[in-house]
Amino acid sequence: MNFASDNASGVHPAVMAALAAANDGHVLGYGNDALTRAAEERVREVLDAPEAAVMFVTTGTAANAIALGASLQPWQRIFCHEDAHIETSECGAPELFTAGAKLTLMPGDGGLIDADALDHAAGFWAGEGLGGGQPGAVSITNSTEWGRVWMPETVQEIATVARQHGLVLHMDGARFANAVIGSDAHPADITHRAGVDLLSFGGTKNGAMGAEAIVAFDGVLAERLAYMRKRGGHLWSKHRYLAAQFYALLEGGLWLDAARNANDMARLLAEGIETVEGARLAQPVESNQVFAVVPSDADDRARAAGASYYKWTSLGEETQDEVTLRFVCSWNSRQEDVEALIAALRG
Repeated sequence: MNFASDNASGVHPAVMAALAAANDGHVLGYGNDALTRAAEERVREVLDAPEAAVMFVTTGTAANAIALGASLQPWQRIFCHEDAHIETSECGAPELFTAGAKLTLMPGDGGLIDADALDHAAGFWAGEGLGGGQPGAVSITNSTEWGRVWMPETVQEIATVARQHGLVLHMDGARFANAVIGSDAHPADITHRAGVDLLSFGGTKNGAMGAEAIVAFDGVLAERLAYMRKRGGHLWSKHRYLAAQFYALLEGGLWLDAARNANDMARLLAEGIETVEGARLAQPVESNQVFAVVPSDADDRARAAGASYYKWTSLGEETQDEVTLRFVCSWNSRQEDVEALIAALRG
């Protein structure tokens, strides 16, 4: 019963098979091979973005930091949610790759930035002159750090503000597949058709061994991205092994099937938690993450039964009687494990 993270899940068998197949023979390195070109084209196809630049890297932190680093000057600001991964969990990598751009934190329920608040903040900092630097980008996470999903219309609202202030719009899509399933929208409709300039397209949390893609819908950024990726040490010499993972995940809609299972298991878990006496959901469940406040004795029972998950005190302080928890479902989460966890919580 492991619900600690979708990073804890294994590699999808189809991805492992693709890696084994890619291991045969000799090909050109640094992405100059047929498999990499085919995988790039497959990304463009699923996003309905035939002109997009696609560049594979190994981690979500690298995807975010390289994308932002190619977009900004050091004296500019990146507006992001106060709980964004680039703020809380990337050890200053965006600041490093931008040579010092300042993260400017925005409030918003469930990790969703309010467009009016962004408009106010961007306008304020644009008027602060040399001392305040200049607005440069806004980064949103889909699905958010609290499992919430940006819909096409809400992305468009942020994009409209971004255009008014000359901001690059970046989407951290470490759980992009879960967002696509959660929104029931075409991938293009929550990215470039809604005004997104750059996408960090996650594969690792959705069945890959370690593969992410930076997708630039703005051609002006593509050359800068290529140099930033190389300078940042993320242009793999044996690049086919990154490409193979994305090629396999995107074949036949596997990436969406994997995410659908994770989201379905999260929804099943949420329904079960609502039947636990004294428990309540802390956020609406829209993707593969479940945040819940449960009685402390229910938490004790679940851990004693072997369940693995994290306490999440940033959503609410732990008390003697109850605790806030995060459960994450994965592409290979099983219904029987969800039901066993619910049974343990109930006691």
